Amino acid sequence: MKDLKPALFSSLKDYNGKQFVSDIVSGIIVAIIALPLSIALAIASGVGPEKGLYTAIVAGFLISFFGGSKVQIAGPTAAFATIVAGVVAANGLEGLVLATIMAGILLILMGIFKLGTLIKFIPYTITTGFTAGIAVTILVGQFKDFFGVKYSGEFAEKAPIETVEKLEAFFSNFSTVNWWAVLVGVISLAILIIWPKIKYLNKIPGSLIAVLVGIAIVKFANMNVNTIGDLYEVEGSLPPFDLPSMDLGLAKKVLPDAFTIAVLAAIESLLSCVVADGMINSKHNSNAELVAQGIGNVGSALFGGIPATGAIARTAANIKSGGRTPIAGMVHAVVLLLILVVLMPYASLIPMPVIAAILFSVAYNMSQWRPFVRIVRTAPKSDIFVLVLTFVLTVVFDLVVAIGVGMVLACILFMKRMSDETSVRTWEEKGNATDKKMDIPEGVSVFEINGPLFFGATDRVAGLDIMEDKKCIIIRMGNVNAIDLTAINTLESVCRKLKGDGKVVLLSRVNPQPMKALEKAGIIDMLGRAHICSNIDTALKLASEICQSDSENKD
Repeated sequence: MKDLKPALFSSLKDYNGKQFVSDIVSGIIVAIIALPLSIALAIASGVGPEKGLYTAIVAGFLISFFGGSKVQIAGPTAAFATIVAGVVAANGLEGLVLATIMAGILLILMGIFKLGTLIKFIPYTITTGFTAGIAVTILVGQFKDFFGVKYSGEFAEKAPIETVEKLEAFFSNFSTVNWWAVLVGVISLAILIIWPKIKYLNKIPGSLIAVLVGIAIVKFANMNVNTIGDLYEVEGSLPPFDLPSMDLGLAKKVLPDAFTIAVLAAIESLLSCVVADGMINSKHNSNAELVAQGIGNVGSALFGGIPATGAIARTAANIKSGGRTPIAGMVHAVVLLLILVVLMPYASLIPMPVIAAILFSVAYNMSQWRPFVRIVRTAPKSDIFVLVLTFVLTVVFDLVVAIGVGMVLACILFMKRMSDETSVRTWEEKGNATDKKMDIPEGVSVFEINGPLFFGATDRVAGLDIMEDKKCIIIRMGNVNAIDLTAINTLESVCRKLKGDGKVVLLSRVNPQPMKALEKAGIIDMLGRAHICSNIDTALKLASEICQSDSENKD
């Protein structure tokens, strides 16, 4: 369990009063940034606004306390919005709580079994594709509130969940646009864009200014614009503890959602940690971070929250504000708790177009459109295809389908590339094309295998073209760094056939992994230890002696 030691404990070894003040200041600033975002993301997830704060408070505190990063700030993030909305629509809040707890348990197990490093095997094209897709789904999901559109007919009875359905509902009811809502939304969006560029004032979060200005406009101009209080019942109470009933049927139903939440939480939190490491020249403990993410999500679910993970934007704000230890993240959670108890009732005054504008900004910042465009311009066509397909599947279907199909396709393309890199070259009788000429004795054939030997490249070995007059076959394996079971079986079949035809097989310069695998499979013993040569010179000399001995015996 030493590998799972929280970063908090190591951070406190050289802790001092100056850093404590910096952490407190940073925690307060991050809490102010997280306040409107947590409310907005909860609404985008189809739950009450207070649940966003519950999440930031409980999960934020627990993940900072147990986490493997010194500066990670956790809470609700945009990546979960569509997933949570779908779970709530299909299985209600009880299903969401159960899915989040199960996801937390999966994350804890991932950390205990040291799977933190496996996240690196998810290709950049897939993470970029589904992140951009999530951004589009968030953007589309806020059209209704930004334009003040009122749904009617089937869409009023059952709110659309899928992105395509939301677009259909929006355009079907576009005639109901509330231009006062549009005005408030545009003003809020302008503040979010312009405010960060104003010198000396940009330390105050633009989202907070947008909220205050939006409330003032709607309140004092008496505009007919929906506010949070018009749509949700807002309470300023402490996060309530609620132990869900363990319904086995419901657990089976939400298991895929739990898996999606766990994988997404792992990916986003560890990506955030990597970004943070680069900003403070540090190194996080990925497995401890996964355990902390699991504890945080279980805690969030038990106290009325939604799924949480490391938030890159809030983590970066923490670093820029001077936070260097988990104390800053814990202070951020405590400050949000105080705000929840004292100021939460005032959240009912926040206009919905302001929330939509904040989420527009979040969607834009997470869209990664610049990396997306760069990949399209510069990457191989196969990578572009994976990127675009993952993006489209995320928007049209959901994240589970997108990641699943994207990973399968990426793996197939990777195997195809590796297969193309594997080749078998026949050395010429009077020498070879390497750095020095070598005379190959009469009766000897030399084959050089280049690249990994796996199931996608076994045809190269199975198709060795061996002339009947050759007595000794040398297979040079110096460029084979890895071999799998299918390739081992194919190589064994080839060697047995050659031996059955009266030929002698020599292996030259076998690397450690293939050697271990061939020994375990019994191929080394079948060929004879004496026929395993350390280099090509030794193999040619041995082959010459074998052929000469065979010739003398015939005479």
